[in-house]
Amino acid sequence: MHIAAHDVGRLSRLAAGCAGATAAVFGALHTFDPGPAPALIPAGVALLLQAVPDPGDQAGRLRAGAAVLLALAATGAGAAHLGSHPAAAVAIALSGLALACLDLRVPRRSGGIAFRVADPLLLGAAIIALVALVPRLFDAVVSPGEEPESVMPVYLAGALLCLATGTILARPETGPALLDESGPRAAVRRLAPALIAAPVVAALVSAFAQQAGVSPAVAAVSTGVILAALALLALLGYLVRTLDNADQREKHLAAELEERQDFAQTLLQSMNEAVMVLDANYRVIDVNRRWRELTGHDGLPAESPPLPPPGTGGDWLLPRADGTDVPVLATMAAIPDAAGATRGYVATYIDIAERKQAEEALTEHAAELERGNAELAAALAFKNDLTSMLTHDVAQPISSIASLAELLCADWADLPEDIRLELATKIDKNTRRLIKMMNDLQLLFRLDTGTVTARRVPVPLLEVVEAACGTAIGTGDVEIAIDEELAALADRGHLSVVVENLLKNALGHGAPPIHIRAERGGDGTVRLAVQDSGAGIPADLLPNLFGRFIRGSGLGLFIVRHLVEANGGTVRYEPAEPRGARLLVTLEAAPASA
Repeated sequence: MHIAAHDVGRLSRLAAGCAGATAAVFGALHTFDPGPAPALIPAGVALLLQAVPDPGDQAGRLRAGAAVLLALAATGAGAAHLGSHPAAAVAIALSGLALACLDLRVPRRSGGIAFRVADPLLLGAAIIALVALVPRLFDAVVSPGEEPESVMPVYLAGALLCLATGTILARPETGPALLDESGPRAAVRRLAPALIAAPVVAALVSAFAQQAGVSPAVAAVSTGVILAALALLALLGYLVRTLDNADQREKHLAAELEERQDFAQTLLQSMNEAVMVLDANYRVIDVNRRWRELTGHDGLPAESPPLPPPGTGGDWLLPRADGTDVPVLATMAAIPDAAGATRGYVATYIDIAERKQAEEALTEHAAELERGNAELAAALAFKNDLTSMLTHDVAQPISSIASLAELLCADWADLPEDIRLELATKIDKNTRRLIKMMNDLQLLFRLDTGTVTARRVPVPLLEVVEAACGTAIGTGDVEIAIDEELAALADRGHLSVVVENLLKNALGHGAPPIHIRAERGGDGTVRLAVQDSGAGIPADLLPNLFGRFIRGSGLGLFIVRHLVEANGGTVRYEPAEPRGARLLVTLEAAPASA
């Protein structure tokens, strides 16, 4: 049966207090005796005070001081009777000195428990008391009519022995350690009953031997009893010392464990990485300061957050208390026990938000470079297309104007009037064509830079279409079907350019007749359709139909698309039935006039 050390401590102090009270009562009962018995009163009170646990406050220090003074008073009172009662006086003086020096220890060089000054003093007092008590144990073996000799009265010897025993028990081990089943403490527990019973058994054996006439053996048995009692006292002291040693080791181990725990906690809290410790059931049992800063939690989370897969680190999103996520580099490792089974897990998180921001900034920069490269490529393509158009479309009318002007100047006098008029008309036509091309280029540059703005007003569609047909060449086969009241909300100049380019495209690349129709849609829009009767647009040209330089069409359809979009509309192509091409422009309808 295991006995808690602190229970032994309480019982030991209680026994010491009872011993002190008993010694004080014995002294009080013999106050008027001429011997040293009254000195037991301050000695018993001193033991009673020493048996009370020291709380470490001012009252405890005053009580300890009072106990020392009373013990010294008992020492002086006992020493005063050395002449008349030497054995009792020496025993009381030794007990008083032991009580006064109870907490005085001398450290040993080899370490371990320090030597207690009170131990040899108590041993001397106990020996004297036992020498006085032993003859009284053998009353039965003494011949009738004889009185056993003793160095002091039996009551005084008993009180001194009680006082010595209580002083030994006044400083027990008080820690929470348990007495185990091995080592010297177990041996003490096993041998203590036999040693306690030894004097009684010896006395009984001696009595029977004397009555049987085998041998008196009084002196031998008395000596054996004294030695057994001394061994018992030594064993009792060893038990107390063993408990004290266990208490010291327990306190040392507890302090070392607390220090290691503090070190581990300090190490955990001082880590720059966020750390979360979980048990085998994935319940959070501890987190460090960095984890709380990273997640915004004040303490342990109520529920375990989503955990990364065990193994090497990888990108992970750690949820914060405010519902947002922080990107981290997460690792999770198992904590094995001595048998290799998993007893818990530790998850480590490294904040990589800045790295992610740098990666995103780098990606955005790369995208900007890619867009810049695309713009450079587009600008290069535009330059090449523009150069190609200038060397072809612009060079042709300039060459025609130059040759016709040279011919007209060189042969002016020899040419008939009608030929000169024809040459001048061709020069004028090419000049207008060149002017139109320059205007288109200027508009193209403005569209590329985004400086074209639309001032939208209600514009009658029929009026714009008729004006475009009046300026175009070869419009004899154009059929117009537009209501006079139908108007679109657009920039008049832009709409005129759109219609002119659509009509020019139909005349130049399609075949007559040309049909121009417009109608109001049910969604508040008007749709203007320009349809020719040609072969339609080849499928390979459709993806880039409204690009800058579609083959053979110049800038017309590109300008049409941008001007229509600047006015909030759309333009698209659809094949006509049974043949031909239809270009359909959708614009916002102007409010109907009252």
